[in-house]
Amino acid sequence: MDRVVLARHGESERSVEGLTNGDPHVAVALTDTGREEARRLGAELADDAIDLCVTSEFERARETADLALEGREVPRLVLADLNDIRFGEFEGRPLTDYRAWAHAHGPEDVCPGDGDSRAQTVSRYVRAYRTILARPEETVLVVAHGLPVRYVLDALEGRSPAAAVAQVPYAEPFRLSAQELETAVGRLESWVRNPSWAT
Repeated sequence: MDRVVLARHGESERSVEGLTNGDPHVAVALTDTGREEARRLGAELADDAIDLCVTSEFERARETADLALEGREVPRLVLADLNDIRFGEFEGRPLTDYRAWAHAHGPEDVCPGDGDSRAQTVSRYVRAYRTILARPEETVLVVAHGLPVRYVLDALEGRSPAAAVAQVPYAEPFRLSAQELETAVGRLESWVRNPSWAT
């Protein structure tokens, strides 16, 4: 891989309601606005040679990729390691409830109800990005979720994962070189070895 384009999915039915969805088996489609955002992403990528599209297992990510690449013959790869965080007992509940729990707990605390810790989640994302970096295709489009995109963007600016992170805009492309992604992933790997919230 030489270049990567990272994008969050478009607005989804759950996200517009402020509800969590960390279970890929729960069908959550894009809203009409999300579909427009996905098509706009496609227009922004019209001049980019995309050799491979990687998505998470979630419907909202796959639907965004389908609309953004409509009319283009681009191979697909689904990586479960890019899936959104598993919210455990907070699944389907207001995102504000989960955030309150997360902000009161450390990065290695597992979300109750068979959820993920943030450290486990970052470790998954590192594995996914290592898989992508090893791909032979020159340019890879990754359509996933806010957290895997935000963690890479923050790491590129020298910031480690934090309890609260800035939102990533829907369906906006972030273009990185392989070296930039390598640098970000290396920082995340170091954090996973000794996770603590940035202050």
